Amino acid sequence: MKISRLISVIVPCYNAENTIKATIQSVLLQTYSNWELLIVDDCSTDDSVKIINQYSIKDPRIKLLSTDKNTGSPSEPRNIALEAAKGQYIAFLDADDTWLPNKLEEQLEFLEMNDFDFVYSNYEKMNYQGKRNNRIVCARSVSTYWDILESNGIPCLTALLRRKIIGDIRFQQTPKEDYVFWLTIMRTRNVTAYNTNKIHAIYRESKNSRSGDKWDMIRKQWYVLRMVENVKKVPAIYFMSTFLVKGFLKFLK
Repeated sequence: MKISRLISVIVPCYNAENTIKATIQSVLLQTYSNWELLIVDDCSTDDSVKIINQYSIKDPRIKLLSTDKNTGSPSEPRNIALEAAKGQYIAFLDADDTWLPNKLEEQLEFLEMNDFDFVYSNYEKMNYQGKRNNRIVCARSVSTYWDILESNGIPCLTALLRRKIIGDIRFQQTPKEDYVFWLTIMRTRNVTAYNTNKIHAIYRESKNSRSGDKWDMIRKQWYVLRMVENVKKVPAIYFMSTFLVKGFLKFLK
């Protein structure tokens, strides 16, 4: 691939000593090598910082940043990285997830060939211990602002954006911060996001993912629709109904 533009990879980290090695390794194994990895530690109390430093000493593309105090959310760490990012493209990855080796190369080629500003991909699930069982989650092929009001069909760990469409938009301290980030970008920039329709990442389920508070998820979705996006009550009920159906189908995978 001849494209040689810099991609800034943003990783918020908090007490991820058990998973951060796999995350970093998945970036190091990318077939596209012109990237910088900005890991922002949110005042971890385990050995996360020690592990990250071991990698950053060996590879100058890996940079460790930190918050002044624990924020309890990935929003501020991601914002710190956005301020420091030097790349023309931005990608996001969490400290317990991983990428497949061709993620950046194939996404960047797809974006450039089609002159898109925002792309994402399908992904596979693994359990907390890292066991894979071919559980594939396929996102919609095209996502507009109105599409994702129904449900967030853009997996954060698969997104790749031109930095120019982010501009001064930052993550908010709000429930479902990545979802709100997409909504803000797509609403204010009039941007459509496109799926590569390939599997490019592996999402690690949390220890309690199957027994999590589903009512809390519903409450947060309603909050975003009504309080953040100011959707009127009747259409908000419609969007919530779609969200519940899609959430149930996703839960089965």
